[in-house]
Amino acid sequence: MSDARPLPERSKIVQRAIADAGLSATVLELPDSTRTAAEAAAALGCEIGAIGSSLVFLSDGDPVLVLTSGRHRVDTDLLAGQLAASRIEMASAKRVRAITGQAIGGVAPIGHPTLLRTIIDEALSEYKTIWTAAGTPHTVFRLTFDELVSLTRGSVLKVAAE
Repeated sequence: MSDARPLPERSKIVQRAIADAGLSATVLELPDSTRTAAEAAAALGCEIGAIGSSLVFLSDGDPVLVLTSGRHRVDTDLLAGQLAASRIEMASAKRVRAITGQAIGGVAPIGHPTLLRTIIDEALSEYKTIWTAAGTPHTVFRLTFDELVSLTRGSVLKVAAE
């Protein structure tokens, strides 16, 4: 999956954050794109639902990172109700990069310039192993649901109707 080349700079930041949290997960660089949940699942040979997609929304203008199972889309009305927000909208690609320091398709749950309010899709708890992006559209790392919650200090909520 990975060769001897050094990781991209954004992925090095993610790897340091993993290590600083006391986890042993390793960032892997894949030859194929993992920009979408479907691409990531195909590249990793796992169920699409085990992909933790990192999406940035604006909740009444404030950034919120939502880690959702790759098997469904975030219901913004449901999310707004969960967050007691009057408006939820997807952040633009430019805004995502400004908030996270990472490009869409490669946003990791950690390694951002500032700690983001994080929501974790309760559906991810159904998977023994979760794969998330690691700062670029070609890098990923593996962790458990409990590690994801601990690592991000996220709140577990239902974010999509099945």
